[in-house]
Amino acid sequence: MDVTFRFLAPDEGGVLTAAIEAAYGTTYDVRWVYDPAEVCARLGDGRYVSCVAETEAGELLCHEGMSLAAAGDAVGHSGQAVTLAAARGQHLFTRTKRTLMDWGQERGLAGMYSEATAAHPYSQKANIELGAHETGFLLGWIPASVENDAAEGPRRRESAALLYTKLNDGHERRVYAPERHHEIVGQTLALCELRGTLAQPPADFEPAERSEIHTEIDADHNLALLTVTVPGADLEEVLAAERRRLFDDGLDALYVDLPLDTPATALLADHLERLRVSYAGIFPNHRADGDVLRMQSLHRVRVKADDVAVASDHGRELLEYVLADLERGDQPG
Repeated sequence: MDVTFRFLAPDEGGVLTAAIEAAYGTTYDVRWVYDPAEVCARLGDGRYVSCVAETEAGELLCHEGMSLAAAGDAVGHSGQAVTLAAARGQHLFTRTKRTLMDWGQERGLAGMYSEATAAHPYSQKANIELGAHETGFLLGWIPASVENDAAEGPRRRESAALLYTKLNDGHERRVYAPERHHEIVGQTLALCELRGTLAQPPADFEPAERSEIHTEIDADHNLALLTVTVPGADLEEVLAAERRRLFDDGLDALYVDLPLDTPATALLADHLERLRVSYAGIFPNHRADGDVLRMQSLHRVRVKADDVAVASDHGRELLEYVLADLERGDQPG
């Protein structure tokens, strides 16, 4: 199949909307993609980049996008990967994403994160073939309402693997992870070639008295993301109250992001399993300076190892760790 790869112009937002509708109908869980004007605005100001594969006649075959918190951001978040039915079996996902990666590498991006469904291993395998490595698993992340024309079987909440692809060297930095997570964090840093070095908090370090937290509710996912910008001495108390409030409101899950550039995270996050908050992995967060430790807490969602597909030995080891920490947090006491 003769294929042309190109990037969408700012006035072509409708191309993405049409691709999503063809693959997902109206169920895709990122709602702004259904608004061509919003897509155009993001393409125009540099917050979004769309790479497409087309036939010589201009027929769309595959789409891969990348979001940036702001134009010129160092790490992108790739998503909205759509391979239309007529193009399946042509390895167009990997070819289209490779074109997008080359674009990012030429412009000096440090890397690219992407989420891949853990309902099957195929999306993960395709990313791993492109040099990605797993950094975490979001258990119960994908709502049951999402209907993908490539998926089979009954729908329910599914988990997602987060993968990182290095494009260029990032900056050297200290990483203050809780002691009990040092081994898995260190393994992830090394495998992804992230230029972070595990460090111990200074002996005289005192955390702030009060925590600063931003809560973002994602109604489409029926979950909440809590970004802890300042972990304070009252962190456990504050998170306990917020968790109780959010779950009383009927949310299925919450995810807590703690900044890895402050010793406070190493000192305060070790005992959050008392709140049934467990390890998810290392993630990007546009509200934090650098990567964060993401932790997760599930409500009315049950996840077993058999529910989550993995595509590599590292992924399998990481998933076992994530599930073991989830089980540890569910123990009484």
